[in-house]
Amino acid sequence: MTILLDLLILLITFIYVLATILIPVQLKKRDKITKFQARKAVHLFAGLAVLSAPYYSWSWWAVILAGSMTLLTLLSSKKSGVKQLKDLYDSIGEEAEEKVGYLQGPFHYCLSITLLITIFVIFAPDQMYFPIAGILLMIISDTLASIVGKKYGKRKINLPWLKTTRSLEGSIAFFISGFILCFFAFTFLGVSNPITQVHLSLGVALLYSLITSALATVIELISPSTWDDLTIPIATVICVFLLTLI
Repeated sequence: MTILLDLLILLITFIYVLATILIPVQLKKRDKITKFQARKAVHLFAGLAVLSAPYYSWSWWAVILAGSMTLLTLLSSKKSGVKQLKDLYDSIGEEAEEKVGYLQGPFHYCLSITLLITIFVIFAPDQMYFPIAGILLMIISDTLASIVGKKYGKRKINLPWLKTTRSLEGSIAFFISGFILCFFAFTFLGVSNPITQVHLSLGVALLYSLITSALATVIELISPSTWDDLTIPIATVICVFLLTLI
């Protein structure tokens, strides 16, 4: 019965992920949305599948799902012989990815999810709120910061080692949304749902949320845009988790 429940969760999650990819691709092909909108829609919704990770009795199902998506993005290229993979690249690929020839950003996005989930499945399966908090930062806060920065960013932050410019408005949006998302992850999985996860007090959840969102904002600010899908969640989660062990 437990295996069947795991497979049901996996099937529902897999269908959800495919829908969050195929719908934006089809809308872009019909010129209903722009490439930027299609990419952000996939970025925003596909990664939310990670919320199912704590509910598998065999946690490696979450790793298998994330790993398959990582392979999918790696194989999606402008020269792919598989039409669906080429369509995905054409629909959400950025100009900066022309040189590498594949979906570098989405690949880093999926790879970071796979690495984080794998690390915690091995070492701390009962503390999945840490990787989920970091992944939510990457999924939502990074997207929101990009949108706010493009639309409202007037106070530019120029760092000599970055080829892209950040904005103060975007960074503030990242921090505020990040704090809310982290607080959701730590309270939903740690405070109110301690059955499968190590219990956290509300005060500890608040402290973890503040530290995680502040650290992630700094990392996002100093990371090259082509690598932030890797640096934001992985560096943030590892640093915060290690702090809890001190």
